[in-house]
Amino acid sequence: MNFNEFIIALPKIKNIPLPAEASQFKMAPPYRDKLIKQQKDNIKNARQSAVMALFYPDIKQLTKLVLILRKTYKGVHSAQVGFPGGKVEHEDQNLLQTALRETHEEVGVSPNVIEVYKELSQVYIPPSNFIVQPYLGIAKQTPKFIKQETEVEDVLEVYLADLLDDSNLTNKVVKTSYGVEVEVPAYLLNNHLVWGATAMMLAEVKDLLKQTLKL
Repeated sequence: MNFNEFIIALPKIKNIPLPAEASQFKMAPPYRDKLIKQQKDNIKNARQSAVMALFYPDIKQLTKLVLILRKTYKGVHSAQVGFPGGKVEHEDQNLLQTALRETHEEVGVSPNVIEVYKELSQVYIPPSNFIVQPYLGIAKQTPKFIKQETEVEDVLEVYLADLLDDSNLTNKVVKTSYGVEVEVPAYLLNNHLVWGATAMMLAEVKDLLKQTLKL
C-alpha cells in the first residue's frame, strides 16, 4: 500500500475501539489458558514492558512494518521474531517512553521521528511473566535502521500488504514450557514464522488497520 494513502487514512484509527481479545485469541497458542492458570499467582507481580508497531515508507513509498529477529540465547524468547521494545527501566517516566527508548536502542529510530497514533491492548506472556504494552506509530521518512548487535540478530522490514494477506497465516509446531509439542497459529512474514504474543499483537494491529483502511 502507498504510504501517503496509509497516513491519510490512519487518523481514523484513533476512534476505533480496540478489538483486544477478540483479535488476540485468533493467534493465541492453544495452551495459553493452561499457562495463565499456572501463573495466576505470579501475574500480580508481572514485570512490565512496552513495544512499538512502527510503520514507515520504503524508498518506493510502500508501507512497511519493522520487526526484529532476536539473538539466540538461554531464554524463552531466544531466536524469536518480535517488535522493537523491552522491559521498563528506572529512568522511564511511562510505558510509552519505554517503547520509544527501546525502539531507538534496538533498531536506531529516534523517538523524535515517531508519531504515536494509538495505545493497543496489553498482552500477558506467561513463560517470562511479562505484561507487554504495544503502541502503534509511524515514521514519515524511510528510517536508516541500526540494529543493536548484542540483542538483535536481524531487522525485518515487512510489507503491510503481507501482514494483511490472509494467505500468510499458517501453523507452527512448538514445544511448550511443560514439554508437550503443540500446533500454534502463526504468520509467515519474510520467511520467518511469527507466533505467540507477537502474533497476538499483530492480529489486533491487522484488524484495526483493516477497519481503518476499509479492506
